[in-house]
Amino acid sequence: MTRMTEMLWRPLLALLIASLAGCGGSSSGSANSPTSAPTTAPPPPPPTQCADGIDNDMDGAIDLDDAGCENAGDDDENDDPPPSPPPTPPVAQCADGIDNDMDGAIDLDDAGCENAGDDDESDDPAPPMAGLDQRPSNLTCLAPDKSGAGGASVTTENSFPDLPAFARPVALLQAPDDSSRWFVVEQTGRVRVFSNDPLVSSFQTFIDLRTSVDPPPPNESGLLGMAFHPDFAANRQVFLSYTEPGSPLVSVVSRFTSLDGGSTLDPSTQVVILRLNQDAGNHNGGHLAFGPDGYLYIGFGDGGGGGDPLDRAQDPTNLLGAMLRIDVDGAAPYGIPPDNPFAGNPLCPSDPGVSGQECPEIYAWGLRNPWRWSFDRNTGEIWLGDVGQNAREEVNRIERGGNYGWDCREGANPFSSPAASCAAETGLVDPVAQYDHGEGSSISGGYVYRGTEIPALIGRFVFADYVSSKLWALADNGQGGYDLEVLDDSLGFNVPGFGEANNGELYVIDFGGRIRKLVEGSGSGGSPPVAPLLSSTGCVSMADASQPADGLIPYSVRAPFWSDGATKERWLAVPDGTTITVDAAGDFQFPSGTVLMKHFRLGGELVETRLFMRHPDGDWAGYSYEWDSLQTDATLVQGGKVSQVSGQDWIFPSGTDCLVCHTAAAGYSLGLETGQLNADFTYPVTGRTANQLLTLDAIGMFSTPLGDPGLLSMLTDPSDAGESQEDRARAYLHSNCANCHRSGGTAPSDLDLRFDTPLPATNSCDISPQQGDLGIGNARLVAPGDPARSILAERMNRRDVHGMPPLASNLIDNTGTALIQSWIAGLSGC
Repeated sequence: MTRMTEMLWRPLLALLIASLAGCGGSSSGSANSPTSAPTTAPPPPPPTQCADGIDNDMDGAIDLDDAGCENAGDDDENDDPPPSPPPTPPVAQCADGIDNDMDGAIDLDDAGCENAGDDDESDDPAPPMAGLDQRPSNLTCLAPDKSGAGGASVTTENSFPDLPAFARPVALLQAPDDSSRWFVVEQTGRVRVFSNDPLVSSFQTFIDLRTSVDPPPPNESGLLGMAFHPDFAANRQVFLSYTEPGSPLVSVVSRFTSLDGGSTLDPSTQVVILRLNQDAGNHNGGHLAFGPDGYLYIGFGDGGGGGDPLDRAQDPTNLLGAMLRIDVDGAAPYGIPPDNPFAGNPLCPSDPGVSGQECPEIYAWGLRNPWRWSFDRNTGEIWLGDVGQNAREEVNRIERGGNYGWDCREGANPFSSPAASCAAETGLVDPVAQYDHGEGSSISGGYVYRGTEIPALIGRFVFADYVSSKLWALADNGQGGYDLEVLDDSLGFNVPGFGEANNGELYVIDFGGRIRKLVEGSGSGGSPPVAPLLSSTGCVSMADASQPADGLIPYSVRAPFWSDGATKERWLAVPDGTTITVDAAGDFQFPSGTVLMKHFRLGGELVETRLFMRHPDGDWAGYSYEWDSLQTDATLVQGGKVSQVSGQDWIFPSGTDCLVCHTAAAGYSLGLETGQLNADFTYPVTGRTANQLLTLDAIGMFSTPLGDPGLLSMLTDPSDAGESQEDRARAYLHSNCANCHRSGGTAPSDLDLRFDTPLPATNSCDISPQQGDLGIGNARLVAPGDPARSILAERMNRRDVHGMPPLASNLIDNTGTALIQSWIAGLSGC
């Protein structure tokens, strides 16, 4: 009971006892007194030895003498002992950890929790502390308006107006490291050479093969291609592709050597490298070029005739309808690169249909007539124009092991009379762009522009149509693909091909005999909306570009994406006065103006910084900056690039590449989700380690507070050996695969590899592949207990057209692959 209750009942009880006692002196004396006053006083009544411990005189003190309690009327309390204090109610030893006094703090004493009314919280634990004290102000790192990023404005000019006309020119090139001369391949059988001078008025003959070459008109035969050996300055070797007369027509690739220091080629030095019998006089392809890997690539058509009548392109046991890749510096007549799709098989003969095995020379197949293709000098990617049949023309980005669909498909559409084998074909690679025959009917492939004179064109693949004379570039559509951008709707001449100068500027071949240069037009054109230097973006410190600006907030993720062994640092920058919302899937939805910044390091050195921006119009876009050797600043890379860094090929993605993974279905920002950020992080500005969600919540970054992080989702760290292998593997797949492989994702499958999707609902476990089995018998996407039959594990262990991830990686993640293989091996079922 409380002290107040005790004070109320004690006086009442004393009154009740006193009224019932029967030992009061006044009532006894009244009954025996006479009617007249006595002459002497009566003796006092003896004290009652009741020892009842009651306050009989009701003065608030219990009357206890040595002999007992005194009766009413006794005012002498000198011999009373001091009153005893009331008993204190016991502290409840509930130990329930509850805030009993409802003051916002859990009341935990050493002995347990305190009861209501207890205000002593000195022994209560402190609430969790945030890593930051306040939200930093961000006035500099903001996504700019895209108004300056318009289309390119170009035209052509006659670069060498005083030169005589060439005879059916089909190719134009310069020798490696020699920009003083141009070489023109004439389909009639000669190669011409002239000085790279606008005032030049004559050309010379580099080599004349007219006696060996099948005369071109009216078919597609003749001298079709030329390639300088990468070491031409030292070995003076040149490779030519042509057709020689005969029935059937024969395609020939030969090596020639200059005996006069590179002035001319001597026909007598010819060494035939490869011969291929054609089925007809058309679809010969014939272009060839050395790749950045030093191997010679050769493109051949399907052998001719309409609709691939002999089904060559879908049959890799012959060399027709394919891109070949050979090592001309290897064994005679040539070697096979060890990573070709069918390496290890015997060389294929010149006569198609004879070999019973896939040809080891093949790099990719399923092509109709690859008329002009090139390597992007920055990325090494092959961009190819494949001439269509009756309906559409296509642009393909060629990858090792890819089947590009002809004659099962024309472009991305089913062909009207496909081969019978097409019913079983899977995994066909779509073109990156196509146009129907209302726009043109014979594509001439070009180059990815890497010059400097037309900034708005940098990183775009430029090509033309021979029949309609239209000139196009592929423009990033903001959704991971490309749109056709018309640069000139009628050049006024037929374009059989292009030439790329050693400085990256592009030239257009006029089949009428002229060489024209692509130049900037009178229109305003456009340029990227971001600054050309990282130091000028407002996202890094003005004193040190390797450090973030003051308005950026650092963060980390629990399950990082594989980036070819690079370590990463991450920041987010949100405009002042705006907040982040979190959707039902846990993805952060950022306001317009947001910038996400990420540093990539190899061996501790900065390699690349990427900015992923949500522009004021709501669109997301990615930008890549390459760091200089002094680590002082980074320069914007337009259109992507591949560079040698720390002994490996490092891929700088294009803006289009960024949007392949950063999609609406994946929440755009990818790593910024509750499951990834629900972890501790040490904030450099305060030195405190705190939960990231709690910290962002505490400084007001969310439109709706998230609350207790312990109640929110949390990914497992794949590198944490203390966690279950199942959770580690699923977290790895979530970060590295689920960006595309999820409901609504961009991958052409129904896989859902998100962390919280139950294994049976991922549509992977014990499911047969629908996009090809990669030659694996009884293959499954995930074969419980058998990683060797699992397509998922196999694709992680490759870096070709079938590899995963499909872009931005040159190196296999051996640790991640081992984790997934071990997880699959441990599965007993679905």
